Amino acid sequence: MLALFPVDGREGVQGRRVAVTGLGVVAPCGTGTEAFWNGLLGPAPSGPRRAAQFDATTVYGPKDLRRVDRFTQLAAVAADQALADAGGLTALAVDPARAGVMVGTGIGGIETLEDQIHVLIEKGARRVTPFLVPMMMGNRAAADISMRYGLCGPCESIVTACAAGTHSVGAGARLVATGRCDVVLAGSSEAAMTPIGEAGFANMTALSTSGVSMPFDAKRDGFVMGEGGAVLVLEEYDRAVARGAHIYAELAGAASTADAHHITSPSPGGVGAVACMELALLDAGLRPEQIVHINAHGTSTPANDLAESQAVQKVFGTPGPAITSIKGITGHSLGAAGSIEAVALALTIEHRLIPPTAGLTELDPEIRIDVVTGGPRPWQPGPAISNSFGFGGHNGTIVMVPPS
Repeated sequence: MLALFPVDGREGVQGRRVAVTGLGVVAPCGTGTEAFWNGLLGPAPSGPRRAAQFDATTVYGPKDLRRVDRFTQLAAVAADQALADAGGLTALAVDPARAGVMVGTGIGGIETLEDQIHVLIEKGARRVTPFLVPMMMGNRAAADISMRYGLCGPCESIVTACAAGTHSVGAGARLVATGRCDVVLAGSSEAAMTPIGEAGFANMTALSTSGVSMPFDAKRDGFVMGEGGAVLVLEEYDRAVARGAHIYAELAGAASTADAHHITSPSPGGVGAVACMELALLDAGLRPEQIVHINAHGTSTPANDLAESQAVQKVFGTPGPAITSIKGITGHSLGAAGSIEAVALALTIEHRLIPPTAGLTELDPEIRIDVVTGGPRPWQPGPAISNSFGFGGHNGTIVMVPPS
């Protein structure tokens, strides 16, 4: 029952229900939902997490493929999977004017930009590709998806660092809830594992020196770079039921707040995250005690994991809901993380299992929350949330509930 955001302390008008009817994912632990899910339940890898082998020629011809940055390829393949999973355009039978695309990114086409800077320096300005701008622009993935499938409703790209995926899914759901769209393809992608991208994060001491992602662990020392893309098909609930669609979950609420504190560090005690989770619950019409699972942002950095755990304690008490971070498996895929984790949350509901937090061997004594470790935990699916927090102080939370 995703609502309009509250205004002046008053609850918003309840909107239309939003169903998740299609999932697509390209992640380091697997491409496609089956491989991805199996990867989340498997052993933790070490080192950088590049996307598992994927075939972008299913979407682009050889000539076009050379003119599309990797981050767009990741999103396009995920969107193709998600649409197929939802039954395809024929089954959706949606008016193109009432079908939207909300696909974000944190950085966009940095691989293309970096390559073409080398061309400029080594060969001169005239040799820079005329496709540079459309390849590197952050809205390219959203634009390609809308053009490929003829979706003529809102087509937008949210760029809020590591919160971009969660913000995109929440914003896409709102287009459905408010009646603007009947179907929205929502998600995000990132392919920033380039020399300059990795050097930038390393030199700001954000990356793990051990090469191991250890969310919430006492010895965590930074995140491990990852990449990927994920797209969800969001559909008005009643029409999904009417056409006999498989419904993974209902996207019941979403919220976005800003820390207004620091360009890279979270606000002390997770104040902005607290507000974001509380607003998302209000949007979904739920109380904190009704939430039984949280897919955490859990990047494995000292400051983020502590601030998130403190925020969770303030909202939900101790020990609170069962919590996992999948970044021990996927690494941190920056702008793609939130949408990949939204897919993970939908599959967690579908499979009635909570994936463990890989890489965690010794819980930080300052972190007093119920983190799932060791192996997957069976659960009775109930209301659950997914958090994302990005540089710039961006906070995002979505709420999913089992289909009813």
